[in-house]
Amino acid sequence: MLLNLTNHPSDTWSPEQIAAAGGDVMDMPFPSVPPEADEAYIDMLANEYLERILSLENLSAVHIMGEFNFCYALISRLKAQGVRCVASTTLRETVEETGVKISKFKFVRFREYGN
Repeated sequence: MLLNLTNHPSDTWSPEQIAAAGGDVMDMPFPSVPPEADEAYIDMLANEYLERILSLENLSAVHIMGEFNFCYALISRLKAQGVRCVASTTLRETVEETGVKISKFKFVRFREYGN
């Protein structure tokens, strides 16, 4: 099972993204990280989410994207526990309609976070 820890619930994903995820996806809402939060708060939040994620059964990977400091802290902890972490990559297609630029994002693949 792929855990989707982002601000984009899997019910909004394209069929291609669901297929690339293996069809078995569980959503966990991404936490709201206050901009004034300090490093101690980020550490506490990352530890809280680490415990929640490690308690899940049949976890194959965590799709995690969001506030950078929290992601870094949590990804580091998850990888230290042997949990595979991935990001989604997209192709941005921009069109201009009556002077307004509209960007559409098309899923391309999941990319594993490096060591």
